[in-house]
Amino acid sequence: MNVRRHLIPAVATAAVTALGLATLSACSTDSAAAGDTGKFDVVASFYPMAFLAERIGGSHVHVTSLTQPGQEPHDLEISAKQTAQLQESDAVLYLKNLQPSVDDAVAQSEVRTKIDAASLTSLEKHGNEVGGHAASHDHSENEELSGLDPHIWLDPVRYAEVAEGVGKAFEKADPDHAADYRKNTAALVKKLDALNTQFKDGLAHTRSKVFLTTHAAFGYLAERYGLTEEAINGLDPESEPSGARVKALEEMARADGVTTVFYETLVSDKTAKTIASDTGLKTDVLDPIEGITDKSRGKDYFSVQEANLKALQQALGAS
Repeated sequence: MNVRRHLIPAVATAAVTALGLATLSACSTDSAAAGDTGKFDVVASFYPMAFLAERIGGSHVHVTSLTQPGQEPHDLEISAKQTAQLQESDAVLYLKNLQPSVDDAVAQSEVRTKIDAASLTSLEKHGNEVGGHAASHDHSENEELSGLDPHIWLDPVRYAEVAEGVGKAFEKADPDHAADYRKNTAALVKKLDALNTQFKDGLAHTRSKVFLTTHAAFGYLAERYGLTEEAINGLDPESEPSGARVKALEEMARADGVTTVFYETLVSDKTAKTIASDTGLKTDVLDPIEGITDKSRGKDYFSVQEANLKALQQALGAS
């Protein structure tokens, strides 16, 4: 099986409460104080969490994101200022075991409302290959380096489950605006359901079911839509693969009609281009949506996911 960038050692335990937000653009760039804004002040760990808080909280919340646009979230180290912001907030929304410094800060904080997104859906153990179709010829030396995969937001169904949990937490923490949170959550879940249908229909008939990525982030998406993700590197998307791994990937590419090596926007494309050159494949972007920048193929979660779908359809030969 395939996905992971940082291995998740144990299933994240549920933190039961709520939070809120403002506008997504404000979330991801907001560096103002996280407390005393006159709204329900929420600190979100990184973009997918801020996006949920924004859509569900609407005008009732003020969101501060700990991870800035263009910053690789796995590498985040909490600053003293951010620790203070966390302490002053009404709620924190995070994904336990994705960002260790965030986990430590949340554990030490006295924030009354703590929401762990990982506790709101199911996590699975993934390695370098997810989906099963290519297992017969996948002999990655990294297979033993597996853990609970944190990339739940890339599966619209799991992301909708998280949204529902966050909505309920908002209602509990800020009952004066519960009706609006309920309405906003329902609208978001409906849109995620429609996105799921787009992916399901758009990937139902393809020449190949196997796609190649530089890091294992798309395992949940692959499993949801009957695909297989092969990752060059599971833990570190910027590390150099071994000669044995490259040879195995070349064999897999020929066997499964792979046409494209996917890379992402927040890390170097060097490895992807090297593998593509050695194997005669094309390169393209498949965005794990860990942050929105000027290089993103869209301005929010939904538009980037739609761009991801188009990239997969082209690479897999959708009909």
